[in-house]
Amino acid sequence: MMDWINGWDPDWFWLVAGVVLAIAEILVPGFFMIWLAAAAIVTGLIAMLLPIAMPFQVLLFAALAVAAVYAGRRWFARNPIESTDPKLNDRGARLVGETVTVVEAISNGRGRVKVGDGVWIAKGPDAAVGANVRVTGSDGSTLLVEDA
Repeated sequence: MMDWINGWDPDWFWLVAGVVLAIAEILVPGFFMIWLAAAAIVTGLIAMLLPIAMPFQVLLFAALAVAAVYAGRRWFARNPIESTDPKLNDRGARLVGETVTVVEAISNGRGRVKVGDGVWIAKGPDAAVGANVRVTGSDGSTLLVEDA
């Protein structure tokens, strides 16, 4: 069964590996394998044009992979992707300005407040159960509140 693979030219191996890595990037996005895919495809194309031995092809792939990953990381550091909703994954930040109800008295600066159908730990001035407080920020999963 492996005989058909043994008949492949190494340059085709690199091209197929590049396509497989690109497909893997599409299926499991992480924006890392695409750089390895590019390095494998370039290695395959160079191996088609120049008669280089397999050990040198592996070294070429390693060098191209390191260069591609480095270049990609630098490019994304200089050109960050701007989100249309920067608070998308920061629920605490999304709650700033909301008025919530105290469900466990805030005493000595700590208590619990009801937000929607959930209850959050809160830090702020003392408040009795049933009092309304305004969210001013968050510290991890703790809401910072003030009198409403």
